[in-house]
Amino acid sequence: MRFIEILRERWQDLDPRTRLWSGYALIVLLAAAIGWSALNTRVQASEKKRAARETMLKELMPLKVAYQAARQSSNMLSGRVASLKPDDSLAKIIEDTGIKGKSVKIAPLKGEERGGFMEDAADIRIDGLTFNEAINLLYRLEKGSRPLVIKKSNLKVRYDDPTRCDLSLILALIRPAPSQGKR
Repeated sequence: MRFIEILRERWQDLDPRTRLWSGYALIVLLAAAIGWSALNTRVQASEKKRAARETMLKELMPLKVAYQAARQSSNMLSGRVASLKPDDSLAKIIEDTGIKGKSVKIAPLKGEERGGFMEDAADIRIDGLTFNEAINLLYRLEKGSRPLVIKKSNLKVRYDDPTRCDLSLILALIRPAPSQGKR
């Protein structure tokens, strides 16, 4: 209490001109302190927003990469489906690869409908292939321009000739499902 009284007496002892300039200086200091406080609050709020956004970006980046990979895969499949001709069949696709063994047997299987696409499946058995031909055939089927799915494959070494093998595949050719009539 005594300190306040001393300050008040000294304030009263100052001449009016000095008291006026001291008041202005005090007002400027208070305004600067209030402005600094407001800016500091804004900066802290901006820092919190930035940290929250950085955290969100760290969470979203793997999702973005996964989305882009899925989108690329989808675009490739839609491009393959678009390049499919109406007369394409699994037998023709196997024949187009140019790889033939001693015999090729194709048995059609029941196809399934999945999400707007129809799968034409077949059990394919090719006898008397070399291992290189078998690998080349699988590669051409998987990486070819037609939308094929290798559902199952089995490679057996021949007993009569160990340099040859028998390849058994279950392949599915993906076609757009026939559109149903509008209701």
